[in-house]
Amino acid sequence: MLAVFGHLNPDTDAITAALVYARLLTRQGVDAQAFRLGELNFETAFVLREAGVDAPPLLPELPAGAAVALVDHNESAQSAPNLAELNVTRVVDHHKLGDLSTAQPAYLRFEPVGCTGTILLKLHREAGLTVEPLDARLMLSAVLSDTLHFRSPTTTQEDRDAVAFLAPVAGIEDVEAYALAMFAAKSDLGDTPAEALLRMDYKVFPFGDVVAPQAWGIGVIETTNPAYVFGRQAELLAAMDQVKAQDGLAGVLLSVVDILNETNRTLVLSATEGRVLSEAFGVTVDGPVADLGGRISRKKQIVPTLEGYFAPQG
Repeated sequence: MLAVFGHLNPDTDAITAALVYARLLTRQGVDAQAFRLGELNFETAFVLREAGVDAPPLLPELPAGAAVALVDHNESAQSAPNLAELNVTRVVDHHKLGDLSTAQPAYLRFEPVGCTGTILLKLHREAGLTVEPLDARLMLSAVLSDTLHFRSPTTTQEDRDAVAFLAPVAGIEDVEAYALAMFAAKSDLGDTPAEALLRMDYKVFPFGDVVAPQAWGIGVIETTNPAYVFGRQAELLAAMDQVKAQDGLAGVLLSVVDILNETNRTLVLSATEGRVLSEAFGVTVDGPVADLGGRISRKKQIVPTLEGYFAPQG
């Protein structure tokens, strides 16, 4: 059995891509099953509930050499803890190539689009397989989520075309209303503990020297109600400080992205993070908050800038 899974702290794309890709492989004669590496966020829970789909089970501890397929990620820091011992046979991803290595030649599909779901639609077409309504709904949800309904700079024409094709197959007549319902679910954070909010959409990135990189944790909260998040600013800063210490990180950032106004205000934990944000992005850091303007994409606008800032000189 081929285990198919997305990244740690999974988002809608990571979960739906695992479900859709596992079913696509099964239809092609590969015994595959979807798994997850963490708990669902509120938006993803809404998507699965509306679709009438159960969440994939948590990935069990797999023996060394077990065959796996990765979706929506390829970096070890974002994957299963024993990834180096596993046999990665397939990867479908829309992120940059990280530190992935394989023991044997693998099937790799990377494309610079806004969502893994867009690539999975292509794989259906290339295999000559019809898109089932359920899979269409899951892929559509992923594209709307990852591109913030085309607000993100990661959006490509291929993502727009995918949504135009998938919506009628999925039976969704009003795409905008559905996207807003997803974002409302994402924003209904309730009494979620501060550390859970931080880790809900959180990834660790190695920056700088290849031999001895410094690890930074970068979280994002995408919401239509940023006032709620900043109302818990003190709690979130305390959680950031705790995570930074317990994970041995050089820095922790938490970007609060206002989906509707397309702005990013990032929480600044200490003078270290403040200096880096000021020098890397050329912004003014006002106490515990830095206004990053319209930089709403971690993948395209935040991480590449930090990679350039920390790159070894000379």
